[in-house]
Amino acid sequence: MAEAPEVSNPGQRDVPPDLRIVLIGGRRLDGRPSGKSSAGNIILGQSVFDTSRRTAQSEARQQEVLSRHVTVVDTPGWWWIYTLQHTTKLDQIEIQKSVHLCPPGPHAFLLVIPNDLYLYPYVQPSLKQHLDLFSAEVFSHTIVLFTEAAPCSDETLKSKFKRSPTLRWILQQCGNRKHVLNISDREDRAQVKMLFEKIDAMVADNRGRHYSVDGAHGNALREEMKVWAEGASKRFDQVQKQRKELRALIEGGKVPPEHLRLVIIGAHYAARSSAGNTILGKSAFDVNNGDRRTTCCKISHSLVADRRLTVVDSPGWFYIHTLQETSEMDKLEIENSMNLCPPGPHAVLLGIPLATAVNPSYLRSVQEQMSLFREEIWKHTIVLFARGDWLGVKTVEERIESDEVLQWMVNKCENRYHVLNNKDHSDKTQVEELLDKIEEMWAGNENPYYEVDPSRAAEIEAKKEAGDKKAKRIKEITGRQSRVLKELFEDTKQSVTDMKIILVGQKCSGKSMTGNMILFNERFDLNFDISRLQKDIQDQRRPAACVKHEGRFDGVKVTVVETPGWFRDTTPPDWIKEEVSHGVSMCAPGPHVVLLVVPVLTSFTEKDLKDLVEVLRPFTDRVWRHCMVLFTMGDFLNERPVEDYIVREGRSIQELLEKCGNRYHLLNCWHFGDPAPIKELFQNIIDLVTRNKGCFTTKDKQRTFQKLPQQKTMTEEEWNRREQQLIERVMKALEKEPEKQTVPSMKVAHSMDEGHIPDLSGDVASEFGSISELRTQRAHDQVSEWLMTKVRQTEISSGIGSVCSSAAYMESLNESRLMAENQTTNRCFLEKSKVVSPHMSFFSNTAQMQRRNSC
Repeated sequence: MAEAPEVSNPGQRDVPPDLRIVLIGGRRLDGRPSGKSSAGNIILGQSVFDTSRRTAQSEARQQEVLSRHVTVVDTPGWWWIYTLQHTTKLDQIEIQKSVHLCPPGPHAFLLVIPNDLYLYPYVQPSLKQHLDLFSAEVFSHTIVLFTEAAPCSDETLKSKFKRSPTLRWILQQCGNRKHVLNISDREDRAQVKMLFEKIDAMVADNRGRHYSVDGAHGNALREEMKVWAEGASKRFDQVQKQRKELRALIEGGKVPPEHLRLVIIGAHYAARSSAGNTILGKSAFDVNNGDRRTTCCKISHSLVADRRLTVVDSPGWFYIHTLQETSEMDKLEIENSMNLCPPGPHAVLLGIPLATAVNPSYLRSVQEQMSLFREEIWKHTIVLFARGDWLGVKTVEERIESDEVLQWMVNKCENRYHVLNNKDHSDKTQVEELLDKIEEMWAGNENPYYEVDPSRAAEIEAKKEAGDKKAKRIKEITGRQSRVLKELFEDTKQSVTDMKIILVGQKCSGKSMTGNMILFNERFDLNFDISRLQKDIQDQRRPAACVKHEGRFDGVKVTVVETPGWFRDTTPPDWIKEEVSHGVSMCAPGPHVVLLVVPVLTSFTEKDLKDLVEVLRPFTDRVWRHCMVLFTMGDFLNERPVEDYIVREGRSIQELLEKCGNRYHLLNCWHFGDPAPIKELFQNIIDLVTRNKGCFTTKDKQRTFQKLPQQKTMTEEEWNRREQQLIERVMKALEKEPEKQTVPSMKVAHSMDEGHIPDLSGDVASEFGSISELRTQRAHDQVSEWLMTKVRQTEISSGIGSVCSSAAYMESLNESRLMAENQTTNRCFLEKSKVVSPHMSFFSNTAQMQRRNSC
C-alpha cells in the first residue's frame, strides 16, 4: 500500500484564512468513547465539546488556531456495524445538518477511527450507506483520522493496515489520506499543524474547492425538524394534562396499593435487566457485559420510595422475530413471567431501545409477542425507554415524533411512556416518577391489575418441570452412548492428513461465523444485514456460490465449505441443491462431516426439517451417517443446556437429530478464539469418521471380500450397513436404561447488560466473537498441538477404514438377547461406572478378529 503523498510547505501555496472541518464516524459498541469530540477539543485547543455524554446533535465551535479561524462541527455517531436503516431518523437528520453549520461548506471531513478499533467486513457497507447521506464528492474531501490515547509507531499502523482489508478499502476511498492524533496530549500542537497541512494539500488537490452545500436541502431539513419539535411539544402537553387528571383521582381518595407488582418484557438488547436494577435500587438481576442474556424469568423485591416492589425480569425475544420464529423455550418463559407475581402485575413495562431505529419488523415482532397475552395487557402497559443517556440534549418526545413505529406503540399504551437512564444511579427522581405513573395508570384502569389464569400457570409449570426432566435424560443418554462408542472404536487406528467439513443451513444461521471459528480466521464474509433476514424473491432466484477456505493445524489441513443459504419462509430452490452437490464435490473424495447449522435463537419447525431433508435428498439416506447438527449462537442459551432447546422445540428438531444419529454440538459466537469448543467439535468429527470408516462419497463402495466359506460374498457397503444396524440397536438399548433418581438442583439465570450492545473492538468480545489476533493465534496453536496429538493416537483418513464386523455373528445375534445384555450393561454403568460390557467386549473382539480378514 502506498504511503500518503508528501505535503509541501504550506507557505508555498495560498491557504484559506479560515478552515472548516466536520467530524464524522461510528460509535464503539462497548460504550467507550470513539474520540470524535476529544479530537475536536484537541484541534481547537479548548474543551468546547462535552465528552461526558453522547453527541446527540451536530454542534459547531470556532476558535483561533495557528493564526487561522477554525470551525469544527461535531456530529452524532452511528453504530459501526449497522446499516443506515438501524440509525434513527433524528441522528440521520443531525448528521446531514452538520455541513450547513459551517457555510458555505466544509473544507474537510475527518473520518474518526480509534486506532485500537478492529473493522469487520460489514463496516464497509455501513460506512458507505452513512456517507451517502452526503453527496458523492464526500470521499474526495475526507481524511481518515486515527485517534489514540498513547503514541503509536509507524510499524504498528502498517501492521493494522495489512491485517484489515476493510481499513485498506476505506483508505483507498479517501485517496490514502490519513493522520494520527494523540487525543491525550493537548500540548502537542505540532500534530495539529501537520493535520492542517494535510487538509490544505487536499484542498489544493480539489483545486481550492470546498464541499458544496445545497441550501434548499438544508431548509428542508430544518423544516422537518421543526415539525417534529411541534409534535413533541403537543404530545408533552397532552401527557401532562392526562397525568394531572389521573393524579386528581388519587388525591380525591382512591388509595394506590402499597405493594406494586411489575413485569419487564421486551426484545433482546432493550436493557430490561438494567432497568430492573435501576428500579429496585440494587443489583438484583445479573447484568453482564459478556456473553449472557436472561433465559429464565427471575423475581426480586425491594422497598422504594415507601412502596413495596416486586419486579420480574423475563427473557428477551430476538428483535425482529415473529411469534412463530421465537423458540418455544423463550415463549414459555415470556408467557410465564406474568404468573410469577400472582394474582397479576399492576404494570407491564415494555422495554424499547433508543439507541437504534425501530422499524416495521420490530413493531411486528412486538405485536406478535404481546399476543401471548390477552388484549387487556395493553391497558396495563407502559413503554419504557431504558437508555435515557442516548437522548443527549434531545427529548424523548422528539424521538417519538420522528418515528412512526414508536408513535404506534406509545399511542397503543394511551400515551404512557417513561425514560430511565440506567447509567445514572444517583438520580432517584426518575424511579419515583415512574412509580407515580404506574399509580396513575392503576387509578385510571377499571381492573387494578392484569389478572393471570391460575390453571394456565399450573399447566406451564408442569410443562417446564417435565421438560427439564426430559432434557436431563437426553443429556445422560447422549453421554452414555458417546462413552460406549468410544470404547467400541478405541483400538481403531487410521492415518490423517486432512479434515473436510461442509456447512449446510438457512440464511443467517451462523454458517460463516462457524467457518471463521473453526479456522480461527476471518475468512468467511460476515455481512450481517437486516435485509438478509427479510424475504427477497429476486435475491432468492439469484444463485450464490459455495465458498471454500482452508486452514492448517501443523500437519493437518482443515477444509471448510460454506454452501448458500435459503430464506426460511420459502422452499429451497433447485439451484440450492445443485450448489450443495457442488460443495460436496469441492471436498473430493468427499466431506468427513456435513454440519447442519441450526441457530438456537429461533424456532425449528416442521418446514425447517423438510427443507433440510429436501436439500440432502440427492445424496440418498447414506448421507445421514455423516451428518451432525451444529447448534449456533449458543450465547442465547446462557448457561442452559442445549438439551432444553431440543426438548422444548419438540418433534421436528428431535427427528432431525434422530436422522443424524443424535449427534450434535453447540457453538457460542462469543467464544471466537477459544480453542475448547473447536477441540470438542474436532473430536466429535474424528469419532464420527472413525465410526463411518471414512468420508462420505456420492458413489457406493463396491469392494468385496469373503466372510466365511459357507456365506455369500458381500460388498463393503453391506458390511458397513450391517455393522451400523448393530450399533444402532446398541444405542437404542442404551436409551431404555432406567432413569437414575437425583436431587433437583436450582440454577440462577444470568443476563447480559441488554442496554449494552456487544463490542467488535480491541480484545472485547463481540456479536461475532473476540478480535485479538494474539489470542486467536494462541488458540489456533493450542488446537494444532491437540489435533496432532490426536492424530498420533487415533488417526483418521478419508479412505476405507479397517474396522469391519463379522456379518456371520451379526446375522446370528439374537436381538432380544442383545437387548437383555444391554440392560445388564447399563446397570454396570451406573453401579460400577464402567463403560465396557460383555456384549460390547464381544462386539469389539469380533471387530478385531475381522481386521485380519478385511480391507
